[in-house]
Amino acid sequence: MGILNVTPDSFSDGGRHEGIDAALRHAAAMVAAGATLIDVGGESTRPGARAVSPTEELERVAPVVDAIARELDVIISVDTSTPAVMRETARLGAGLINDVRSLTRDGALDAAADSGLPVCLMHMRGEPVDMQDDPRYDDVTEAVYTFLAERMASCASAGIAQDRIVLDPGFGFAKTLAHNLSLFKHMERLHALGRPLLVGVSRKSMIGQALGRDVGQRLYGSLGLAALAVSKGAHIVRVHDVAETVDVVRMIAAVQAAE
Repeated sequence: MGILNVTPDSFSDGGRHEGIDAALRHAAAMVAAGATLIDVGGESTRPGARAVSPTEELERVAPVVDAIARELDVIISVDTSTPAVMRETARLGAGLINDVRSLTRDGALDAAADSGLPVCLMHMRGEPVDMQDDPRYDDVTEAVYTFLAERMASCASAGIAQDRIVLDPGFGFAKTLAHNLSLFKHMERLHALGRPLLVGVSRKSMIGQALGRDVGQRLYGSLGLAALAVSKGAHIVRVHDVAETVDVVRMIAAVQAAE
């Protein structure tokens, strides 16, 4: 899954892909590099990020989704928590709703159910503006497991079948470095929920904190975690550096396919 942020303030690539032409060029480059999904986001969810209005988010995202759907053979994921954005981008050709708030906004469950699309549910506490304010867990992996199980039950009640659900542990969302590392180590526990896992750690602060690297120097750490995620059974890795990560995934697949 290649990341396409059409925002001015995302932590790694904010402002680089604003405008339909720039966004489409970047999406096309990621598809050429081997991405099978493109994740389009119009609201930054980095720690401390400000909220944007539904209208502003829709104005950023909808034209890009429309252009990609017309021009590229790729699954379009929409990184949104906003019901209006879910409904409109589903109409325009989106193939996945990727919600960091796990369909908890008013109307989001109904919008996702009505869309008929698969959904990705992610663990987070609070909101991006305050999620890193002293997060605490007795056992972070069990807390994530319980939360995701509860959200799956809410989806079932809203008419979203289990086979439409993907799960994201939420690395970097309301978690310290110690929480992120422990959750990654014990990630196999989440397979008991019976759904594919999406892992998004590309260029994140957990890599910077563990290795002492600025955001522009986190490629090798990102690749290491991508390889580890795949080895632990992740079905989707959400990344900025598509070509490099595709090589990692293909090499693992070649070994696993050997006699």
